[in-house]
Amino acid sequence: MKKTLIALASLLVMGQAIAQDVVTLGASVQETGALANTGRYYRDGYNFAVAKINAKGGVKVAGKSYQLALKILDNQSDSNLSVRQYVQLLNQDKVNFLLGPFASNFALADSSVAEKFQVPMIQGGGASDQIFNRGYKYIFGTLPVASRYFESTVAMMKTLNPQPKTVAILYADDAFDVSVAEGTRQWVKQAGMKVIQDERYSTNASDFSTLISKLRSTNPDAVLVAGHETEVLNFIRQAKSLNFNPKMYSFTVGVPTEDFRHALGKDANYAFGMTSWVPSPQNKDEYFGDAKVFASAYKAKFGYDPDYHAASAVADVEAFAKAIELANSIDPKKVRDAITQLNFKSLYGNVAFNKEGQISLPQTVIQVQHDAVVDIYGQSLINKPIYPMPSWDKR
Repeated sequence: MKKTLIALASLLVMGQAIAQDVVTLGASVQETGALANTGRYYRDGYNFAVAKINAKGGVKVAGKSYQLALKILDNQSDSNLSVRQYVQLLNQDKVNFLLGPFASNFALADSSVAEKFQVPMIQGGGASDQIFNRGYKYIFGTLPVASRYFESTVAMMKTLNPQPKTVAILYADDAFDVSVAEGTRQWVKQAGMKVIQDERYSTNASDFSTLISKLRSTNPDAVLVAGHETEVLNFIRQAKSLNFNPKMYSFTVGVPTEDFRHALGKDANYAFGMTSWVPSPQNKDEYFGDAKVFASAYKAKFGYDPDYHAASAVADVEAFAKAIELANSIDPKKVRDAITQLNFKSLYGNVAFNKEGQISLPQTVIQVQHDAVVDIYGQSLINKPIYPMPSWDKR
């Protein structure tokens, strides 16, 4: 009996030691519901990154190796549930650090939980300026600031012939898209173009017929739309059915993805979009090789191409790994301070957070040409855009 008790005690101690050798990252992600199609990038990106970092030995603190673990909850695309789940992750599940959800309105609310508990959250799903202008110390973001999303698009528009003179701005009424619109007005004005229509619509809108009828009457040269992918798909389909033919239109989301092209078929052609990440072999990474290698391995594992959402999710996990090692601790405040000092090359690009907690990455303008995504403009012209886009009856 005595030997048995000693053996059980030894197993208990060993179990506690093993438990102490794990750093758990927690997240509430849209695995189901209206935003699940994008939420999967974060679920899969987090899992992919954790597996790769663990395969390389995990993270080292004070000479000791720790494996990363994940605790992911499904918020069912419900922002109120998401907030409750982040409280649960910290109070009940006792995770060490927080990864983010998709969408700015979620990150805006969920980051308040991180701030209250003083546990750092790194997220690549929310870009709204509102997330970062509150003076919070525990929220960090790996997407470019929302108000600058159309900056490179407007710069590209100045190179077009004939140059667009009139612009319509359409945007959903959520935190991200409102921030995009606020910045876009400035970029358009600075470029010497005129905003002749500035329209706000309800998030998850399905009927754009009234808006498109207004657009037909004002006839802008360019239409810039800030919205979610389902809204963008509805807009393009209805633009076709109502025979609306601007010289160009550009969208904040959707265009980089394979799903966008599958959903629209040939009608996806000529759409402009943007991305903060392209799978270039120039983006090298100690854990993943380079961005091209990562993209190939990711598709092989999950059966679909990654886009910037997936790449930013991977960067979030890698940033925690780097910060934990830099802090040489898993203390939340020490790791938070280390995050502010990060400056490293990754498959996603250079990761270094400014005083507001965001990284700075330029948006690359892209266009769907002949059923494929083509890089068009970064700091300068990369490939020739197809402009003006042909009318629907000539495609």
